[in-house]
Amino acid sequence: MLKVAVLKETAENEHRVSLVPESIKRLAKQDVEVLVQRGAFAYTGFTDAQYTAAGATIIPDYNQLIQDGDIFLKVQCVCLQDGMMQIVDPFKENSVIIGFFNPFKNIHNVEELATRNMTTFSMELVPRISRAQRMDALSAMSSAAGYKAVIHAAAELNKLFPMMMTAAGTISPAKVMVIGAGVAGLQAIATAKRLGAKVKAFDTRPLVAEQVESLGGEFVSLETSQEAETAGGYAAEMSDDFYRNEQVIIGEHIADCDVVITTAQIFGKRAPLLITEEMVKTMRHGSVIVDLAAEQGGNCELSIAGKTVERFGVKILAPTDLPSSLSYHSSELYSRNVTALLSEMITDGALHLDMDDEVIANTMLTHEGKIMNQHVIDLLEREKEA
Repeated sequence: MLKVAVLKETAENEHRVSLVPESIKRLAKQDVEVLVQRGAFAYTGFTDAQYTAAGATIIPDYNQLIQDGDIFLKVQCVCLQDGMMQIVDPFKENSVIIGFFNPFKNIHNVEELATRNMTTFSMELVPRISRAQRMDALSAMSSAAGYKAVIHAAAELNKLFPMMMTAAGTISPAKVMVIGAGVAGLQAIATAKRLGAKVKAFDTRPLVAEQVESLGGEFVSLETSQEAETAGGYAAEMSDDFYRNEQVIIGEHIADCDVVITTAQIFGKRAPLLITEEMVKTMRHGSVIVDLAAEQGGNCELSIAGKTVERFGVKILAPTDLPSSLSYHSSELYSRNVTALLSEMITDGALHLDMDDEVIANTMLTHEGKIMNQHVIDLLEREKEA
């Protein structure tokens, strides 16, 4: 019987777990045995009793788990340890590992995975096609981040979000601007509107205007282009002149906003710089910026990844672990994504990798000693040429 092993997270501040009890019941129907490292779900709110009732075996011995597992699940699979680029978990050769690898940042870890003959599936690489929507963990986590970004902003802002009519007079609603109307941005718009704020949104893709307006936001037009979206549904990288023009337009609105939430990212590349230091200086004292692109370099020039700083009276939040802070529901969503992917590669309790399957082929990062993702290969080649 195929054994799926759920490993405890090793990345700092990572509180999610890769598989929750409801998913274990589904895998059992495919003749899959689930082994769970003790403590893997400590921060999620799930219990030992729930896991065992679902059919999982809790393993206290980490080395035994590594030896017995066939497929290993984590949320964050690879990270830096002691300042050295190395794989944290001592997986045996030919192991199958599924999770977020952050391959464009940890590109040398990917080389090591290939060298050690690991078959890896990076959840960032799930293709944006209809059949793969239930496996799209990146979108699920972005939605959680967009929600929590607004909650953070509301907690830090020195104003109320909703309009209030009181005996002392009427208080006007907070003004929120969301830059980037992808999954995170749309969730941020919806959350800010639910809290009663007045919301406007920017995006380089004209097609998202209808989505913004359906959530009650005002869509502010930029110099848009059909080329601003890739075939995979992501925002495309544009020219320096395009971004400079975008900064000018954003700058015309930013001084009037209480909260700015930035979500603009380019898949596999540095996030575009959209808010300069000079633009921050024009904002009202006490206003808040939440930069959800901080881990990819940041949309705000003054953002420091993982930190909250105050500049010119403006609080600039650059969180990198928002989905982890919602560990119960983020784990539940991620678990469903991973289980959907597993169902594509397990037949009658055995692993079957169909390399002609678009989902399997595109999500695969390394296999049989090779890096399989062309974008990662191109990045490595450019780095060696430099």
